Amino acid sequence: MSRCLITGVAGFIGSHLSEALLDQGHEVVGLDCFVPYYGRTVKEANMASSQAHNRFTFHETDLRSGDLHSVLQGCEVIFHLAAMPGLMKSWSDFQLYSSCNVEGTQRLLDAARDEKIEHFIHVSTSSVYGKEATEPEDSPLKPFSPYGITKLAAEQLCRAYAANFDVPITILRYFSVYGPRQRPDMAYHILIRALLNGEPFTLYGDGEQTRSNTYYSDCVAATRLAFERRDRAIGETFNVGGGEILSLNEVIRLLEEITGRSIVPDRRPARPGDQKHTAANIDKARRILGYEPITRVKEGLKAQVEWQTELMKKA
Repeated sequence: MSRCLITGVAGFIGSHLSEALLDQGHEVVGLDCFVPYYGRTVKEANMASSQAHNRFTFHETDLRSGDLHSVLQGCEVIFHLAAMPGLMKSWSDFQLYSSCNVEGTQRLLDAARDEKIEHFIHVSTSSVYGKEATEPEDSPLKPFSPYGITKLAAEQLCRAYAANFDVPITILRYFSVYGPRQRPDMAYHILIRALLNGEPFTLYGDGEQTRSNTYYSDCVAATRLAFERRDRAIGETFNVGGGEILSLNEVIRLLEEITGRSIVPDRRPARPGDQKHTAANIDKARRILGYEPITRVKEGLKAQVEWQTELMKKA
């Protein structure tokens, strides 16, 4: 069993990963600084299950300024999920994105080098590919938003530390993760909330933009595989996506079927930086890690609807 650091542990995916590692018997050190992108109470609820566990330790620490060496004491692996997410806000507050996604990553890499961490798993995004994200990992990278640019810069920092200081790096590029605990600013969360509340849904573009839908548990499984098969994963970059590619219009129809309600679209022009098509090529993850997504989109959307319904009851 290992002592694992998870940055962004109070977030959507980080909290699920923490629970999965604890269930496996690992010790988890969680780090988060609660950047107010969305409510702190939401994030605290995300990690409530982990905090009840005797093998979980939490540090409210900012990667940009905190003492990371003390946090890393005794850790063998880092899962670096902390980042400033979201495309649109990156146009108006680039300093925040660059400080969180670039400077924070650089300081964590420094600490990982000094503490001789055995494995640094860096979570990146399909946004590094640009407007279309449909090709293998070695295809050209042309980020289409300030957010994507900062995430690519973080990847390049990881490669620089690997090349110069032998920091053992694996990079995972997540594609459109959804399910219970999805951030309240993400499209499916907003869409489900609109359906349940009978409110209009702001639809940017024609709705024909497609996504490689990745249910959170499949995403967590791929992340664990990168950790468990480090002998194969170190030095590699992997796409992590789901098996079904749907347009937003198709997702709307599925959610209308699941909820028995109809959406009222408020149509707007496409936004700058929005990707048109993503279709995760996961051949490499299949071949090297043995990764295989198993959750069908309709099943995953039903679970997210049930979770958001319960949230509304508690509100």
